[in-house]
Amino acid sequence: MAAHLVRRCCRRLLLLPAPLGPPPAPPALRTCPPRWAKGPQARLREEGAEQQLRELIQGASDPQELLQVGQGRALSSNLAALAITRLAQLTCEQHLDTESIRGDPRFQRLLDTMHAQISQVWNTPLVQLVRSLPALGLARGGHQVRSVEQEVLWRLRRLPLRQLAHLAEHLAGQGHDSPLLPEVLRKLELRWTELEGTRTVVTLMAKVGHLSPALMERLEDKSLFPVPCPHALELAEQFDPDEIRRLALALALQQRRCVPLLRALSYHLLQKPAELPLPVLTDLLFAYSKLSFQQPQVLHRLSLELQPHLGTLSPAQVSRCARSFASLRWLSRPLAEGIAQYSLDNTQNLSITHLCGILVSFARLNFQPSSSEEFFTMIQEQLQGQEQQLDVHLLTDVVWSLCVLQQARPPHLRQVLSPEFLSRLRGDTSPRAQSSWLKLLHVNTTARLEAPGYQGPFLPPEALGGSRDRDKDKATPLQRGLREALPGALGGPDLARYDESTVYGWDIDAEVVLDSDNKALPVRDFTAPHLCHSEGTKPLPPGAKRVAVLCWEFPQFSSRGRELLGRGSMARRHLRAAGFLLVEV
Repeated sequence: MAAHLVRRCCRRLLLLPAPLGPPPAPPALRTCPPRWAKGPQARLREEGAEQQLRELIQGASDPQELLQVGQGRALSSNLAALAITRLAQLTCEQHLDTESIRGDPRFQRLLDTMHAQISQVWNTPLVQLVRSLPALGLARGGHQVRSVEQEVLWRLRRLPLRQLAHLAEHLAGQGHDSPLLPEVLRKLELRWTELEGTRTVVTLMAKVGHLSPALMERLEDKSLFPVPCPHALELAEQFDPDEIRRLALALALQQRRCVPLLRALSYHLLQKPAELPLPVLTDLLFAYSKLSFQQPQVLHRLSLELQPHLGTLSPAQVSRCARSFASLRWLSRPLAEGIAQYSLDNTQNLSITHLCGILVSFARLNFQPSSSEEFFTMIQEQLQGQEQQLDVHLLTDVVWSLCVLQQARPPHLRQVLSPEFLSRLRGDTSPRAQSSWLKLLHVNTTARLEAPGYQGPFLPPEALGGSRDRDKDKATPLQRGLREALPGALGGPDLARYDESTVYGWDIDAEVVLDSDNKALPVRDFTAPHLCHSEGTKPLPPGAKRVAVLCWEFPQFSSRGRELLGRGSMARRHLRAAGFLLVEV
């Protein structure tokens, strides 16, 4: 405290001009006595005049009224701060020219009055000045702005938490290097237990949380377990749907997958009886997909309540909803049918990018519309002649999707399997390019096994198999259990081959060769056309068959979840066409 008073006194002394004459008279001899020396009636008259001025400032609708306030009157620094704040509000609301205001001598007088006794400005007007002065065009490095920021810095400990939150929200939105922001964040980190009300918590998480991971963690804890906490999840229960939307979006945009908080938000969202507004539906769907958070009851409600609004959505919104549901592996057939019908009804308004997004989403969910023939005819017509305008990765996704849905035609296959197209992908080592190469393997397999009239081109031999080395340390418990159990069941360790990457683009967890009596044979003795490099040279005996074991794990859904994946459907078709018997576990 002593150091604080010394700094303030030194600052006041440095700001005051040097005296030119004799020292001022003692307070008792001054013409204008201090407020404590005035009588009761004088103090009442002064307070009444201040109240009238305050009401005049707050009710002003013209900047000239505010600039005229100080003319001929002895304004206090607090009233000058209020006038400047109201002037900034009117300037923003009426889109006025701030340069002419800054050049007005009356405005300079307001600034001087405020600056001369800034320590007497109340907390609320002082915090508002941090926003108002830059809004009026004053330089952030100017002495008035620096003086206000320094005064706020000295008062941080005494500021109410609500004002600290407003200050942090403003400074975070400005994006400039203010000396205030780190100190405000530090005070919020220390005083987070004082936070009350859902709005302040949601606002801080949405606007400030990305600047302070420590504060974000405390706010997440606050959302789950308020301190003091009479009942668990008390604060989360108080969120209204819009606050849940803002909070979920804040988590998604900051890539913070706080599962306990997401579960709490999901639970309380399901308790809201009223129909959710459209912005809540679309933003929650985006947030859940961005965080890869699958909650079946919430997704069911979102799809159910989105369906009546499809006709009012823009093409971009419809495409984004389809992509979000696809990334979450959630198929609502009524909603998907509605999206397909929307595409047919609004073909002229859908861009080729939006249409491709819907097609890829349907492929990932393995969804065939009831109006399948009409829908895919429209897709073919819209794609014709537009392929050159598509990005190489997007075109790969489109042709792959047509292969998944068994709608690919020879021209599409030729387009992405041609040497010219492949040359555009070579040299790109990004994850997106690796995914595109894998999809091209699937397209190549479709061309060889499911397109009898197709004559080429195909992928070159060096592109088959790729370098898809599977990390055994990342094997799932089901895969590890398969490796341990299968040798004992077959009767030897050399009767099965594990973790194969085939030329078809599909990985096989285990391969077994059985003779006509279903007895296991040494798998490495026989030729393996599905592998890049075959160890054996013998052909399969008559009646023998290859068995591929595939491990499917869908912990977030029931076992029927595997039927929702277009990738899994394509894998079954290709491996069966290659002569495998499939065992899925």
